[in-house]
Amino acid sequence: MPSVAHRGRGRRTMNEINMVPFIDVMLVLLIIFMVTAPLITPSVIDLPSVGKGKDLPQQLIQVSVGKDEALELKIGDKTSAVTLRELPALVRQAQGTQPAGQSAVVISADKSVRYEAVVKVMDTLQRAQVQRVGLAVKVQP
Repeated sequence: MPSVAHRGRGRRTMNEINMVPFIDVMLVLLIIFMVTAPLITPSVIDLPSVGKGKDLPQQLIQVSVGKDEALELKIGDKTSAVTLRELPALVRQAQGTQPAGQSAVVISADKSVRYEAVVKVMDTLQRAQVQRVGLAVKVQP
């Protein structure tokens, strides 16, 4: 027996999505983020302070990284331009003339030099097992 379909005011399914609740939730989230954003402070990095060393080295070997990332080696009063490959051998040779721990290597760089260039110099010296490698800093009064 065939079923009879009723015509008239029956319940019909809705084919549309109601966007009003979605928009309400998004507006509430927007307001919350707008209010809390100024309250969130950016993280502050606490850098170590510069102190005085206990014993100053007798010989100071200075490696300078210029604006064009050119390296300059200063041992005592002698200054010479070097490449990154030559640097470890020259520094180890200069440290070899002094008693153990009496010569320090200080890397100084221009403010505009990329951080990567300074790290390459430090890494090269550490791989060559150069002792007492440090960075030169400018102490603020």
